Amino acid sequence: MAQGMEWHLAERPTIACLEAMGYRFVLPDEHAALRDGENQVLFRPHLIEAIQQINGVSLADAQAAYADLVSVTDNEAWLKKLRGDFSRPVQGEVTRRTLRVVDFANPANNRLTVTHQFRVKAERTRIPDVVVHLNGIPVVVIECKSPINHKDKTGEAFDQIRQYERDIPRLFLSNVFNLVTDGTNCLYGSTGSPSKFFAAWRDPWPRRESDFTDELSKGLWCLLEPSRLLDLIAHFVVFEKTEEGIVKKMCRYQQFRAVNKIVERVVENRHRRGLVWHTQGSGKSLTMAFAALKLKTHRTVDSPELTNPNILVLTDRVDLHTQITTTFTACGLPNPTDIGSIRDLRTLMDGKTDGLMALSTIFKFQGSEEAVANSATWIVMVDECHRTQEKDLGAFLRKTLPDARFFGFTGTPIKKDDKDTYANFGVVGEGYLDKYGIDDAVADGATVPIYYTGRKTDWHIDEAKIDILFDQWFADLPDDKLAELKKRGVTVADLVKHPKRIALIAYDIWTHFKEYARPDGFKAQIVAFDREAVILYKRALDVVIAADLVAEGMPAEDAQAMAADMSACVYSSSQEDAKPSEDEYTQSIRDGLVAHYLDDKAEIDVKKAFGKKGVRPDFLIVCDKLLTGFDAPVESVMYLDKPLKEHGLLQAIARTNRVADARKRNGLIVDYIGVSAHLDKALASYRADDVRNAMRDLDDLRNQLRAAHAAVLHMMKGVKRAGGRLDKDSLKAEFDQLVARLKPDETQWIEFRNKAREFIGLYEAVSPDPCVLEFTADLKWVALFLQYATQAIEKREAFDQRSYSRKIRDMLERHLDATGLSVTVKLRHITDPEFWEDFKVEGKTEDDLKTAAIRKTTELRKVVYERLGQNAHQYGKFSDRLRELLEKLEGAQLSWADTLKMAEDLAKDLEAEATAHEDAGMSQGAYGILQVLLAFHAGDGADGLAERIAALYEDDATAPRLWQEKEGLRRSLRQQVRGLAHEFGLGNLKEVSEQVEEFALKQFAKV
Repeated sequence: MAQGMEWHLAERPTIACLEAMGYRFVLPDEHAALRDGENQVLFRPHLIEAIQQINGVSLADAQAAYADLVSVTDNEAWLKKLRGDFSRPVQGEVTRRTLRVVDFANPANNRLTVTHQFRVKAERTRIPDVVVHLNGIPVVVIECKSPINHKDKTGEAFDQIRQYERDIPRLFLSNVFNLVTDGTNCLYGSTGSPSKFFAAWRDPWPRRESDFTDELSKGLWCLLEPSRLLDLIAHFVVFEKTEEGIVKKMCRYQQFRAVNKIVERVVENRHRRGLVWHTQGSGKSLTMAFAALKLKTHRTVDSPELTNPNILVLTDRVDLHTQITTTFTACGLPNPTDIGSIRDLRTLMDGKTDGLMALSTIFKFQGSEEAVANSATWIVMVDECHRTQEKDLGAFLRKTLPDARFFGFTGTPIKKDDKDTYANFGVVGEGYLDKYGIDDAVADGATVPIYYTGRKTDWHIDEAKIDILFDQWFADLPDDKLAELKKRGVTVADLVKHPKRIALIAYDIWTHFKEYARPDGFKAQIVAFDREAVILYKRALDVVIAADLVAEGMPAEDAQAMAADMSACVYSSSQEDAKPSEDEYTQSIRDGLVAHYLDDKAEIDVKKAFGKKGVRPDFLIVCDKLLTGFDAPVESVMYLDKPLKEHGLLQAIARTNRVADARKRNGLIVDYIGVSAHLDKALASYRADDVRNAMRDLDDLRNQLRAAHAAVLHMMKGVKRAGGRLDKDSLKAEFDQLVARLKPDETQWIEFRNKAREFIGLYEAVSPDPCVLEFTADLKWVALFLQYATQAIEKREAFDQRSYSRKIRDMLERHLDATGLSVTVKLRHITDPEFWEDFKVEGKTEDDLKTAAIRKTTELRKVVYERLGQNAHQYGKFSDRLRELLEKLEGAQLSWADTLKMAEDLAKDLEAEATAHEDAGMSQGAYGILQVLLAFHAGDGADGLAERIAALYEDDATAPRLWQEKEGLRRSLRQQVRGLAHEFGLGNLKEVSEQVEEFALKQFAKV
């Protein structure tokens, strides 16, 4: 879409909507007067004025505060400053004074502005579409692009945001979140968030959908209405410390809604309880963390009920307690205290100190019947609250804290007959204070849907038919063993753990896993009947995998070792495990239980390894452990051989619903025990609406695939296809027919692209189910057409294939080669010798020339942007030439041969520029720095200056290993660059040093 259309359809409506909410529009012409230079992003006068007005300090003090803030270079540090953690000396006062840069209590006392075309100068200067400033501080960047699909987050807008964050990081130091919009859809994500975590804010609570005329106005109001923006900044952003680093997280709408309902209830002091159901995988632990943060800091709320409250977070399981404690600590919540013993808890509660935050298990209250003195000051949040009512634990809790406020949280719905949970946490007639169900999470993309498929019914265990099944499975036993077993009484366990059944299922698991999950690096849990079955499955799976690896050519010893490493068992130990037994079979199982048992540390290590792609194990074999509170997005399939029901079933299957990458479209439950055949019965104790889509029959997915296929074929109606012919020319002729139909109307191309992606995604999700075979031929055609048409229509490389699963990519690669179409759609880099063959025009038909011209412009677009990323000063001139080439191609101003000649000239000049440093007698690094200096009008002798600066970054004395990660070293190098540039007579010394550093970070980084 042309820039003008983006302005009319997205950018202008966005600005108008914000102006209607009280934002002042700042014209681009005003930027220069408000900033200290194009490389600066703060609006100096606005920030200084806000500091004066909010704090009542002098102009000199406000200017000094501004100088301090300009030097803040960390996003987390900036959030603390925004929240009021900023102090400095002021005139006439002995002690440092806290200075606020935002007035959270009085939204009207802040200046909110919106501007567009906000040029930020850097080595790679960028111009974001729309920027929101709060008191002169840029807090939100809005990118307006078309189109944006809330399901397919691979569009240009997301790439643009990532590019801005990389190229102009200064703009994102104080950034809270980003928005992308096409004038219809409106998606947001925190600073640095991958596109898969961008989401729509679906519920405008406390307002209604009908209050808004369109999605854009609703989304902007939800996120940027002044009081809501302040609330989000103050209470709903955390920095979570993980093993991989610090991750910035921002709330989803259900978390914002639930937390504010809790806070309102506390402030109103009318109902002292509430029940919150947020389905598993939707961030319940984080909801509790946000609630604690707002209850403790309440920057936007002034109420005596929130004066120094005590907060207690309770769980009923050690793993959940660890999970929540880790979340609270990692998110930096104020002083969370992990309670180690009953005595510690009692001492804490009986103390005179308020403002406490304690984390404990409910078992610490066992036997406690004496009330603490200040129980009314306590706000208690109970995780998985339906379980805390069991045995008298709830009664002991309430005897200890008779006047406390109680908010219950659950990841599964409450049963219809569970009157205790509703009575203890709910308000009469209310049900849930806040509900975010299974369908809500799937619709938002917070979780993936879960599908189930039943395997051979011969393997299912039906208690009603136990005698018949017994005769089938045990017919080959000796008569004495058969009589002994019948005398003892046959159980479900006997049937489930029959060695022949286990061996058959282990083979089926491995065969399915190889085709379904393994190609994309996903993993699986096997849920066995009991601990004995865990060992039986481990042994059977090792045998099956090893045999398969040997069949592929691996030496037997290596195959056995690899097979053993591919699965791990997680279960609780028993005192019986180490006891000797005279029974040979029992002793064998006990030996296995000892051999495969993991202590606490080993279990933690295995869970971490399981959570990483490309690291073994691929399977976790469990029976009770890891069916709750275990979060591994890499798990895409669960092989179920245990008759679970009710909340046990809901908890277990949710292990597969976590969002991973684009290739994980759903979780899959492969049912060997027969749960899915009696799903209604297994979930009968819940309200039907609450669990309707807890697990969806794979038949539903098959039907969706058929519908998506039909929708694509409808848009292809009239395209004459050769059917069985597999050659380049016939396919290309077919593709050209559809391109000719879609190209004139961009909306048609966008619609087709979205429908095609939906069809391909559903095919991937259902495969390797045999039903996909009837769609395979059309899938190959459609997927290859997307590659071809993206080049022909958009002149860019198709990103689709990057998100396809490995099994789809391999199939398309084979099809490309078989049809000969690979020479048409495969892109080559400029460094590839075959890249230059396209420019030969002799003997080529017009059609061949057209194909070559389209491919060359697509390849050159990719190369130019790649080189611009390396050094915008050196390669900036090629951007204009590329734009001219694309315009001439689009406007049919040149013949295909002339287009190729123009593209060839551009390619040759690009290659010449890549080796220009050799002609200049300079290193590549020094030559790159020279291009930066020339942009600042450096004259004669600039090459010598460039050599001296390059030497600074090359020398291990001034730039040792990992210098790029150490701010002190980087600052020192910038100072030295400024000194050399000053000595040379250059101006703009600060900007010169910054842009030199931008280049050096790519060219001279040392690992």
